[in-house]
Amino acid sequence: MSTKDWLEKDFYKVLGVSKTAEADEIKKAYRKLARKYHPDSNSGDASAEAKFKEVSEAYDVVGDAKKRKEYDEARRLFGSGGFRMPGGGAQGGGQGFGFDVGDLFNRSGSTGGGGLGDILGGMFGGGGRTTTTTSTARPRRGADIETEATIEFAEAVNGVTVGLRMTSDEPCKTCRGTGAKYGTVPKVCLKCEGTGMQTSVQGGVFAMTEPCTECKGRGLVVDQPCETCHGSGRGQSSKTMQVRIPAGVQDGQRIRLKGKGAAGERGGPAGDLYVTVHVKSHRIFGRQGEHLTLAVPVSFTEAALGAEIKVPTLDGLPVTVRIPAGTANGSKLRVRGKGSVRRDGTKGDLLLTIEVQVPHELSDEQRTKLQEFSSASAQPDLRAGLFGSS
Repeated sequence: MSTKDWLEKDFYKVLGVSKTAEADEIKKAYRKLARKYHPDSNSGDASAEAKFKEVSEAYDVVGDAKKRKEYDEARRLFGSGGFRMPGGGAQGGGQGFGFDVGDLFNRSGSTGGGGLGDILGGMFGGGGRTTTTTSTARPRRGADIETEATIEFAEAVNGVTVGLRMTSDEPCKTCRGTGAKYGTVPKVCLKCEGTGMQTSVQGGVFAMTEPCTECKGRGLVVDQPCETCHGSGRGQSSKTMQVRIPAGVQDGQRIRLKGKGAAGERGGPAGDLYVTVHVKSHRIFGRQGEHLTLAVPVSFTEAALGAEIKVPTLDGLPVTVRIPAGTANGSKLRVRGKGSVRRDGTKGDLLLTIEVQVPHELSDEQRTKLQEFSSASAQPDLRAGLFGSS
């Protein structure tokens, strides 16, 4: 993204917030839009993918306090037309008013600070400052890796360590990541001076930073490429990694393991590993946040007279639960400490839903006893409230 684009785009409008919005409000708006337009939820939808990138780009700037300050300052100076590009005077000024663009961006040879180059430098590779020549290429961070893991219901509740077979990018074993043929060494790219990035100036004012076209962003060039990696310095690695899935993980949750991704180059840090967890359903248990759920069938007499019954728990040890007399169908009971593990190590509860079972078939004796019960109970008309004036 060029400086011109950075100044002209209204990132607040993209996120749907005001310019005075607090950081929490901006983060909330971003998360809502990111969920809405995420490629995983809009497979094959190019417009949603483009919108997701636009939202991410906006949050990358206004979601960072330092970048937001620089962005607001730059738009205050330029976005409202306070200055015009070469060929026109300053807005609101006389015909003879002008300014030196070189002075504005600190490109006149002066070593003093305070120009717009200082404001934009952090985002666009140093603004107009002259790049200092380097003698060695910079470290390069390894790539992030995405994978998936499917675990059992109980493993998601209690946590589990799983082995994942990973195929990732790593330094070539033949050339040890240099990309050069054995016995030779790579050279620092002269075009980008080992930075891996190049800056092009558009219209004499705005600068755009992008990967160097000569070294493809590596910062190094080789005269005699390695025969194994053909000069890329990278190879494929396949290994099994033990990954700890934390207790309480939800189905579809994405876990980040810092530094477990592809190895970096030239001493750079490794990338991160992202694991999307899929949780199998359980035969009888369900989940409601940090709590487990269980439907418990009871007989008509147990619900009417009350009873003590045993119910299973996920750890395999049954617990005794008291059913109060007169318990209605659909009533909820709670068994404390028998749910999913929380982050602090404590456990949620087991939530029971009572399902009163009505017999489908009755013997003659049972029918007679129930008729006697009905006559003896002398219950009022339970549906009387359904009729009458409105």
